[in-house]
Amino acid sequence: MLIGIIGGTGSQGLGIAKRLAIADFDVIVGSRKEEKAVRVVEEANSDISEYTSNKMVGKANEDAARDADLLILTVPLEAQIATLKTIKEFVKGKIILDATVPLETAIGGNVSNLLHVNPGSAAERTAKFLANEDVKVVSAFCNISNFHLANIPEPIDCDCLICGDDAESKEIASEIIEKIPDLRVVDIGKLEKAHLIESITPLLIGLNIKYKSHYGGFRLTGIDFE
Repeated sequence: MLIGIIGGTGSQGLGIAKRLAIADFDVIVGSRKEEKAVRVVEEANSDISEYTSNKMVGKANEDAARDADLLILTVPLEAQIATLKTIKEFVKGKIILDATVPLETAIGGNVSNLLHVNPGSAAERTAKFLANEDVKVVSAFCNISNFHLANIPEPIDCDCLICGDDAESKEIASEIIEKIPDLRVVDIGKLEKAHLIESITPLLIGLNIKYKSHYGGFRLTGIDFE
């Protein structure tokens, strides 16, 4: 499967890209400008060369969306709709994992506060914007720290909460995500639950700031998910 990371040159997107490349997925890292994607990917391939011979490629977001089988959206809220506009014609029938978190920083606020958006969550915004494209949106990766993703080759001792309206898409997403060592997927239900997942991120950011850490995570206990 060819995976396209849309807006993938930031810390979150690049961390996901590296982890998936090490897990032997073919990965395209997208950016607004192809030159930036190519430059960043060249360095990133060097960073992971001791862990895999697999090579990521860099492309413009539009080309990444066109060529990939599955997309992961890793942009800040303020760039979400603008980015979706550029790739809309290339996403028909595809699965999109949306990692967007509506933080107050989008309007100059506090990084540890959630911004309430219409129609309820960032993931639902994506689904609404692409409603005519037969896209299956899954909220995913929102509660996984960028520092965890970048801490290669250490496993990620966290749960990755996901939600979405299409069961098959969530199964595919889970299979991909759980290729990252120790990262466990927990499906919390329909896409309308995405606001609950997204709200965990500012909570974790605030806790990391308070306790001077970068690796705060989330692990559910006491439930048999098998």
